[in-house]
Amino acid sequence: MMDNNLTSTKRQIHSSKKESTRSITYRLPEKLVSELETESTQKGISQNVLVRQILEKYVQWDRFSSKIGMIPVPKGILEALGGELDGKDIDEIITLMFPMIKDTVLFIKGGYDLKRCVETLEDYMRASGMNSDHRVEGDMHIFLIQHDLGLKWSVFTEQLLTQVFRSFLPEKELKFQTTDTTVILSVSLGSDFNEHDYHN
Repeated sequence: MMDNNLTSTKRQIHSSKKESTRSITYRLPEKLVSELETESTQKGISQNVLVRQILEKYVQWDRFSSKIGMIPVPKGILEALGGELDGKDIDEIITLMFPMIKDTVLFIKGGYDLKRCVETLEDYMRASGMNSDHRVEGDMHIFLIQHDLGLKWSVFTEQLLTQVFRSFLPEKELKFQTTDTTVILSVSLGSDFNEHDYHN
């Protein structure tokens, strides 16, 4: 059973310092501008915010995805495949994936450590449309992933996160809460841990 008492935590924000901005002008086809206007109206956000979201997603993930061999897979296929997975299949997939994760983090972030690894996983989930969140309560860090793909994918996610964190912090205690749709990892990383500050 998941603990819903997460209201006293603070959320880890993606960027802790104010970024400088500058204005630029692009000439775009009228049809494209019209589509952006419609989409921003439907989402209830300004066109500027929508275009920024699109460009951030491209810079953080899309420009790398074809280079690292990522292809989009419909959610229904993943759900169907998940129903067929057993424990041995999950272990084999993680064994195959883990070296690829390291290569991907090195390629996208320019280095390989826990902070870069966590940030890359967050970028991937955001680009894939999965809900994820990172909350901090004192020294405890709470990572929430909502995938809606079924229990087997929750088991897969839990084991993958275990492998990632164990590779950097082999002695650290990892506490999981898992349902058919959600995985929550709680781990003590210290109040100053921030996966976005490795640039400093």
